[in-house]
Amino acid sequence: MSDPRVGLTVVHRRYVPYSHAHYAGNLVDGAYALGLFGDVATEVCIRTDGDEGLFASYSEVQFRAPLRAGDVVEVVATVTRVGTRSRTIDFEARVVCRGRPDRGESAAEVLAEPIVAVTATGTVVVPPVA
Repeated sequence: MSDPRVGLTVVHRRYVPYSHAHYAGNLVDGAYALGLFGDVATEVCIRTDGDEGLFASYSEVQFRAPLRAGDVVEVVATVTRVGTRSRTIDFEARVVCRGRPDRGESAAEVLAEPIVAVTATGTVVVPPVA
């Protein structure tokens, strides 16, 4: 019998402010996406176990496309395994809107297809059931 928490999906969206640009071309460092994964994992733990939980590890992280200041990023977390105290979660950060400074200082657009920027698999732990 499958655990009903497997398959739970939580989605966050976040605008990437220009203050987070770290490299030329308004690129944002990879740690920014990992921070977003931590935020969405916290909500997953609250929904599955009534506790914020703790991030234990990543078993895989892939940086597939750049994140830039001015992007709107959609972060998706899906529970793929439930252990006694651990939860395995697949993460994906997708760019759904992108700044277009070539069209004007504050120009931006909604992308026809999201760009998958970062994927990861991580493990969180929650307290034992009392």
